[in-house]
Amino acid sequence: MAPVPISSIKVGHIDDVQELRKNRTKTIPERFVRDMSERPTPAMTLSPPSSGMPVIDFSKLTKGNSEQIQSETLKLAYACESWGFFQVLNHEVDLTLMEIMEKSSREFFMLPLEEKQKYQMAPGTVQGYGQAFVFSEDQKLDWCNMFALGIEPQFIRNPNLWPKKPATFSETVEVYSREMRKVCQNLLKYIGLGLGLEGDVFEKMFGEAVQAIRMNYYPPCSRPDLVLGLSPHSDGSALTVLQQAKGSPVGLQILKDQTWLPLQLIPNALLINIGDTIEVLTNGKYKSVEHRAVAHKDKDRLSIVTFYAPSYEVELSPMQEFVDEKNTCKYRRYNHGEYSKHYVTNKLQGKKTLDFAKI
Repeated sequence: MAPVPISSIKVGHIDDVQELRKNRTKTIPERFVRDMSERPTPAMTLSPPSSGMPVIDFSKLTKGNSEQIQSETLKLAYACESWGFFQVLNHEVDLTLMEIMEKSSREFFMLPLEEKQKYQMAPGTVQGYGQAFVFSEDQKLDWCNMFALGIEPQFIRNPNLWPKKPATFSETVEVYSREMRKVCQNLLKYIGLGLGLEGDVFEKMFGEAVQAIRMNYYPPCSRPDLVLGLSPHSDGSALTVLQQAKGSPVGLQILKDQTWLPLQLIPNALLINIGDTIEVLTNGKYKSVEHRAVAHKDKDRLSIVTFYAPSYEVELSPMQEFVDEKNTCKYRRYNHGEYSKHYVTNKLQGKKTLDFAKI
């Protein structure tokens, strides 16, 4: 989440979707109405959620015997290679902390609009309240309000965007983010082992890892068939961790075998997905997966997302272990800070941002 202010960007008027919902607007503003090819069909929004997504028992990795560790590491490797998405149970994050984080996030989104607008996301940036990845006056908008903050390293923080209300919000984000950092570091260790690498290979390579948090609030929409909650995209991170608020409807979909697949999340599980960085480092063995969110007619949905990525100083390219005569090098060497800048200054459009790294 490199701070990249672009003062010349004109984004036009952006309606706040919560305000639209409050006003019981029957007509969806044109900027939210998707082209026919982009709209979720009724089959996509009503089809039964997937039950086949891998589930990793984190306790077997961290506390299991050698046989359990080996078995769960193989399962993790399969999840990364075949799905790019998986759920994690027994992840060692305190469930009470997760509940408090959920409560604080919801309280923030329920504040009056004028209070939230004190932390407005400036055009061309990705921290603060509003809609990110908007770069023109006619760009289609997502049926979602976002609130995002840079966490680590300290220099990416914008103190003016850390809210005073709810009173304990900032403290909760700090504690929660420390726990999420541990989850990412631990998972990367076992992902490395599953690839036949040293367990600390990614930690050493990443340097002072960049971490950010984004809360996504999707209010109900009278015409969910016309809108998208979040445009299709892959993540520019190494790993992304998602916590979905309890009682949320199925809203997240992944593109698997050219079909949009709804994901049913297990209560108290964390959802993990592979980002573009891991795709590059493994030369495409593990792929970042395109995903999107759809809206619901009657229910709101809240998710809390952590992004974990290498330091902006790090140079990245496919690791030599994944390049040979059969698997030629697919990505060039590049600076991760440059890629991050490229990612946050382009609209969400499938996996198009990864073209930056392709040979």
